[in-house]
Amino acid sequence: MRALAAAMVGGSAAACLVAANAGAQVKIEKVEYEGWPNCYRISNGTVELIATSDVGPRIIRYAFVGGENIFGVFAETLGKTGGPEWRSYGGHRLWHAPEVRPRTYHPDNEPVKATVDGSTLKLVQPTETTTLLQKEIEVTLDPTGSHVTVVHRLRNNGQFAVETAPWALSVMAKGGRGIYPREPYAPHSEALLPVGVMTMWAYTNLADPRWYWGRKYIALRQDPDNPEPQKLGLTASQGWAAYNRGAELFIKRFTYHQGARYPDMGSALETFTNDAILEIETLGPLASIEPGATAEHVEHWFLYKDVRLGDAEDAIDAALQPLIRETGGHVGQGGRS
Repeated sequence: MRALAAAMVGGSAAACLVAANAGAQVKIEKVEYEGWPNCYRISNGTVELIATSDVGPRIIRYAFVGGENIFGVFAETLGKTGGPEWRSYGGHRLWHAPEVRPRTYHPDNEPVKATVDGSTLKLVQPTETTTLLQKEIEVTLDPTGSHVTVVHRLRNNGQFAVETAPWALSVMAKGGRGIYPREPYAPHSEALLPVGVMTMWAYTNLADPRWYWGRKYIALRQDPDNPEPQKLGLTASQGWAAYNRGAELFIKRFTYHQGARYPDMGSALETFTNDAILEIETLGPLASIEPGATAEHVEHWFLYKDVRLGDAEDAIDAALQPLIRETGGHVGQGGRS
């Protein structure tokens, strides 16, 4: 039987909660991390995640045990809580699309309810006073390997329907490159109609040297010495994105819903960079969320070490595609739906 416990910030959660799954153990323990006293570390001995319940919902760390954080965080906001301004803590967060000020930038500076159920950690934000939406992130780590299931929910606690979409944003550590799939190639004789969108913002510069344009992939390099912002949206019907930093590779899988209406002119995947960050962002379809109803968007994360992608597209393809096939088969939810 799985251990079951619930904890509010400042409550009396057990210091360590262990779930036995298929002969292995996923361990969830309450810890202090980067100045936040009420954090939760989830580990299976191979990888670890840390989420704070002092603000959020936010996942602050995802890494091999004892290794470098694949997520980027900001020293100037670590450990901070409270206040009316929105802060860029980094890590992984949940927003609602499309991006509109001030609605999208409702501060996530207050404590969230943290509930532990076996190998699952659920973080629930208080209802936003400006939107009456409530954000929830549910994190489940497999007993072995690096696979993490991250469920994002937007619940409408207001009296009127709200048209929006769940928007999951991961801030990646500096110095890597995001890799994104182009729609599958077909010859002109077989493909007379367009197959996908590439959405640009007013500040998107396709001549920026941080971009790589290939036949199968688009890549965007994070450069700490280049402050100019860049952003791009893609159809990404294959349902994945990746981030390569050194010899580590992060893969994010999600479901693309064929025929659904997506924010930002049809973008199911977006990427943004400047000198501080690179973000990999996935979006659910736009929907009218009725009072009391919930919109849900699921990501699956994987982390690999000793992956050498190289710079040429053939080298990227040879190293990346076996892992894309592996994660798609494991999840069973990547790609179109």
